[in-house]
Amino acid sequence: MTTELDKTKSKYRYLIIHLLCWAVLIVVPLFFHSSSDDWSAVWNRYARWIGNLIAYIFVFYLNYLWIVPRFLLKKKDWKMFLLANLLVIIGGLCVMDLWHWCAVQLLPEITNNPPRRIPSKIPKYFWAVVIHIMVIALAVAVRMIQHWQHIEEARQEAETARAEAELSNLRNQLNPHFLLNTLNNIYALIAFDQAKAQTAVGELSKLLRHVLYENQQDLVPLCKEVDFMKNYIELMKIRVTDNVKIDVNFNVQPNDSTPVAPLIFISLIENAFKHGISPQGAGSIKVDLNQVDGDITCEIHNTCYPKRENDKSGSGIGLEQVSRRLELMYPDRYTWEKGKTEDGKEYFSKLTIKKEQS
Repeated sequence: MTTELDKTKSKYRYLIIHLLCWAVLIVVPLFFHSSSDDWSAVWNRYARWIGNLIAYIFVFYLNYLWIVPRFLLKKKDWKMFLLANLLVIIGGLCVMDLWHWCAVQLLPEITNNPPRRIPSKIPKYFWAVVIHIMVIALAVAVRMIQHWQHIEEARQEAETARAEAELSNLRNQLNPHFLLNTLNNIYALIAFDQAKAQTAVGELSKLLRHVLYENQQDLVPLCKEVDFMKNYIELMKIRVTDNVKIDVNFNVQPNDSTPVAPLIFISLIENAFKHGISPQGAGSIKVDLNQVDGDITCEIHNTCYPKRENDKSGSGIGLEQVSRRLELMYPDRYTWEKGKTEDGKEYFSKLTIKKEQS
């Protein structure tokens, strides 16, 4: 989001651009003269011309700072805009004439030619009005472009704030969702093996530290997320029988600091344990997680059994949360293939988060 420092930098950037543009307009006319011209004559003509530039600056900034914001951006009153600029053009012409009169009094024309008949001022005023209108059009264009840029920046800030609020809400939902599923697993253990249930409570305390603290960050090192998944799988192993084949492979370095969204993979593993074990306590679950050149791939295969009516292992919101979080945190940077095999006996999920391009 745009900070106050960014806004200040933007203002200074606009100021520098304006100063450079006017500096160019002030300096460039000094280079358009014949090499045989006397420098006194050059400075004389330049001093007379500078009055025109002052009038143009007057017209530009009166529109840029007041007329356009007041009559076009706020009220959209074209009649007042045109009337105000008519008065501005008259004022600009007066500034030009006043400056020229002063220049004639203070800097008489340096020339060896005989006096010429003074030409009509109508063509002079005509072209002056045309240039004033062009300056007004430039001021309108610059101000409107900046206005549209500010609108777009505000829209993007609002969209970013909405996305951050939604992401925070998803994280807050994920904590109780994960805790509910884990407590349901421990509840099931209590009925037939209290010793295992006590061990599970100890494992749960380790997981809660990660959920309560690491999950509050936008990104965590991949190695910490892998440790969390390992602890969770160990917790799940406590409640399953020897008839469940669990194959886990984490091809990640112990100190891998690749940033990843916390708990982004755990719902996939939860889903595997939820649907990969039959009511008779049989099944297979295979988890492979690899990190290659910054791309993280989590691939899970499990036997597929329908969820029983008395199954209290959650309401199925986990995968929906994963999908929404991926859209918010990794737009255009992930692929997710999932579904059942043709015979319906196995479910697969392959999620790849691609490395952010620099």
